Amino acid sequence: MRPTISRSVFAALALLVVAALACSLPGVGSPAAPTAAPSFTETPTVLVAPPTQADTPTAAVIPTDTLVPPTPTIMVAHMLTPSDIVKVGKLIYDATSVDTAAQKRAPYGDNYRNNLFERPFLLDMTYVPDLDIVSYNLSRDEKFYYVSIQLVGSNPNNEMGIQYAVELDLDADGYGDYIVMAHPPYNVEWSSDNVVVAKDTDHDTGGLSAENSDAPLPGNGYDTIIFDGGLGDDPDLAFVRINAGKLATVQFAFKISLAENRFMYGVLADGGLKDITSLDYVDRYTESEAGSPQTEEKDFYPLKALFAVDNVCRDAYGFTGTYEEPQRCPKK
Repeated sequence: MRPTISRSVFAALALLVVAALACSLPGVGSPAAPTAAPSFTETPTVLVAPPTQADTPTAAVIPTDTLVPPTPTIMVAHMLTPSDIVKVGKLIYDATSVDTAAQKRAPYGDNYRNNLFERPFLLDMTYVPDLDIVSYNLSRDEKFYYVSIQLVGSNPNNEMGIQYAVELDLDADGYGDYIVMAHPPYNVEWSSDNVVVAKDTDHDTGGLSAENSDAPLPGNGYDTIIFDGGLGDDPDLAFVRINAGKLATVQFAFKISLAENRFMYGVLADGGLKDITSLDYVDRYTESEAGSPQTEEKDFYPLKALFAVDNVCRDAYGFTGTYEEPQRCPKK
């Protein structure tokens, strides 16, 4: 006899089967737990212009063949220096413009035709006392000649950069043979650092005539430098110092061997052209071009191309002469 299943049991089993089938169908029954999707962050595309040469930093490249080593400082060893105590020689006086400076004129002393300047003025006729020579004198010891220049002013280191000089005429013919020139800065101690000695090798400092103006005439003046700041055949050839006494606002010392024992000499203060290769200035400029510091020279006053310069007549050393030597001071 077969077993008999009751209807209630059968119904329960049927319900279980249906439930199981329902759970296996998608979208039916309890929702499935959400699955996290991969996350993608979209990066926006930005168009960037390529860098130009100006935008791109570049290290400076200096060709090795253009590299110049610094100029070494040359130390000059002096074997001999001038004396600190210098005697005063015979005083030679020059015209000065200090008393007429307010009137913007020189009182006298400027004789352009004969290479004599009294022009301690700027182009606008402003007076510069540090250019104005009062007197000069020469003395010597066993090794050096000393030339002292007295100025109205007391500041050779004037901001305009004044050059002072001694001209030497060895054969008394009116043509300068050597010039001993100094430029600032000046020191109260003897120094050769800013001293130049130059020579006229072609005899043209006086132009065609030894004394008169021959302008306009080309020339190269003192054309050959034989000493520059201690460099040369003799490192002790020439020195300069300032404020060495009442009569020595500027004082030069140069070896006796440069001038020997017979010569003529004069001094110069130059704050204008400052060009020793153009001396004598009277042979480079006509009087009309140069101008004049004297109001009575109506055709030429005031100063023009040749300004800020003072010189003197020349004195003789070691001989008497005739006093007719070109550019020599008159007999007194």
